[in-house]
Amino acid sequence: MKIENPADQSSREAMRIVIVAACPFPANHGTPAAIRLLAINLAELGHDVHLVTYPQKDESLSTKGLKIHRVSIPFLKANHIAIGPSYRRLLYDFMIIFKLIKIIKNYDIQVIHAHNYESTIAAAIAKRVTGTPLIYNGVNSMADELASYDFIKPRKLAHFLGKLLDYIVPRTGDIITTLSDELKDYLQSLGIKEKRIIVIPPGVEIEIFDHGDGDRIRKLHGLSNAPIVMYTGAMEAFQRIDYLLFAMQEVIKAQPAAKLLMVGNIRNTSATKKYTQMAKDLSIAENIIFIESVPLDQLADYLAAANVAVVPRPNCPGYPIKLLNYMAAGKAIVTFKGSAKAIFHGYNGYIAEDHNYASLAKGISLLLQDTNLQTVLGDRAKQSLYGVFDWETLARGTELLYRQVICNRRLLNKEAMGNYIKGSYLPQLTSTAKLNKDFLQVGPIIYPSFSDMQQEL
Repeated sequence: MKIENPADQSSREAMRIVIVAACPFPANHGTPAAIRLLAINLAELGHDVHLVTYPQKDESLSTKGLKIHRVSIPFLKANHIAIGPSYRRLLYDFMIIFKLIKIIKNYDIQVIHAHNYESTIAAAIAKRVTGTPLIYNGVNSMADELASYDFIKPRKLAHFLGKLLDYIVPRTGDIITTLSDELKDYLQSLGIKEKRIIVIPPGVEIEIFDHGDGDRIRKLHGLSNAPIVMYTGAMEAFQRIDYLLFAMQEVIKAQPAAKLLMVGNIRNTSATKKYTQMAKDLSIAENIIFIESVPLDQLADYLAAANVAVVPRPNCPGYPIKLLNYMAAGKAIVTFKGSAKAIFHGYNGYIAEDHNYASLAKGISLLLQDTNLQTVLGDRAKQSLYGVFDWETLARGTELLYRQVICNRRLLNKEAMGNYIKGSYLPQLTSTAKLNKDFLQVGPIIYPSFSDMQQEL
């Protein structure tokens, strides 16, 4: 059967899309942040973008051009934005089913784009009722993440249920997108055919990091010329803040003036208390500053103050948005291998061995002591984003995906999206580049195209 090339269709033809976000929206963290920017960029391309979501929201974040439909439960007031499972969220997820079916019928929706598991379970039921094509966007593997919340006990049961969800839920989508190559490989290992899966990573608003005021942040926190190591994002256990604190203990021994700024985006008082006590136990509390609930419009200033930015999460089958933020801010990055994604060791960042906080400390120390190396790695990291991880590029690729799914459901012509979507988002040295024995690599790197991937086969 011949697959219609969406490039042959009029790019002016607006589509009617519903995005399902079973989470507070908008919100200044991870998945909701990526959904917001994708949706806005799709609306800017002229499409009719509806979004079904929870009642909680961050009023400071723009949702320009989006038609948002929120579920509500009369006896439940919208509480604060929080990460992780809860009984309240289960009720909201149930209500999303009915709200979604109503929106699909009322607005003659052509395609459903459901993000993560709760959204997709509701969307699969709506698909069954309405016959609307469904794209499942894989954000994480539930086998890894569900147990980390301690919501279901024992942990073995949580892992089993997570693995079961990993097997069942993605299959409900006509087409599957994943945020990373690793997650694609994982779903293939569960028996899902490669031809149904395409990797579309999250993007980043590169321009908002162009003019950060790092001096303001240094003055605000009395840091003067101190070497600053920075972590930004959520403080949940799966982020492995403990590894970062262990690593900083080693860094501070060699560089006593070094400071670690923990820049939180979502208030988590219990986690902050836990890690503050851990810092005291490690005798490094004087070198660490915890800052909670930093709004998005201040993130550029904080990152501009940093010498080194760190991703301490070793297992991340999805995509750490903080990594893209660090790259857009032109920071020297140290990350565990499991979160490295767009990083090539020695070219645009430093990759530490997973779960090895001594390796993490080694990378931080190396970069802290060499300002020239910080500049080279940071500049390269930012340049790596253009035409690959900017939202306009990714939105145009997603637009073509929608057109294919509307026309052909489960048949993908990946090459037709090749102007915007890569065959792989794991960076490689070009065929003419040589790997150096020293840390710093000359490069350049590429993200392989679909044709490159075919040649490798």
